[in-house]
Amino acid sequence: MADQHADHAEHPYVHGAMEISEQVSTWHLFMWMAKWGSLATAALLVLLTVWFAVGAGVIAGFISGAVVFVAGFFALRAKPAH
Repeated sequence: MADQHADHAEHPYVHGAMEISEQVSTWHLFMWMAKWGSLATAALLVLLTVWFAVGAGVIAGFISGAVVFVAGFFALRAKPAH
């Protein structure tokens, strides 16, 4: 049976005709949050692992977490446009 609603469409779909600026900005926000959230999670995991599992202490945990965060910051920052 044919789709009953297809015959009554007022505006047929035209590929590439929709305004997608809101979707693009949402995608950029999601990528930004995923990127920096993953870095923060990795730094926290390193801090807690060195502090508790290795037993090196809180100072060594903070230092190693800071090293991971700084290295990740320089790796993940926005690159200049060409």
